[in-house]
Amino acid sequence: MTAKRKIEVFSAGCPVCMETIELVNRVACPSCEVSVLDMNQAAVAQRAKELGIRSVPAVVIDGKLADCCAGRRPQEAVAGGRIGPTRLGADSGRSEGVQGRRESKQIAA
Repeated sequence: MTAKRKIEVFSAGCPVCMETIELVNRVACPSCEVSVLDMNQAAVAQRAKELGIRSVPAVVIDGKLADCCAGRRPQEAVAGGRIGPTRLGADSGRSEGVQGRRESKQIAA
């Protein structure tokens, strides 16, 4: 039995955030539990700060900020197989493309 993986998407509700949420939900593996956290809530913003999140959208996997959010866009990490079934060793047969680069929304410190 595969343990559940906890995936958290930190979002401010912007179009790039919504695109990332859709992408993560589309490629999440069956053992992934996806949660969307609203950065407009003080407790969520505080947790984001503790995790080292400096811009949104941001993806946290099992309590650790994903590589994609430490200098790269979430779409690039998903396209590289870090979130979906490929990371778990199961090939989904799908290939996700990266649709250009967009600037991320910066969080005030």
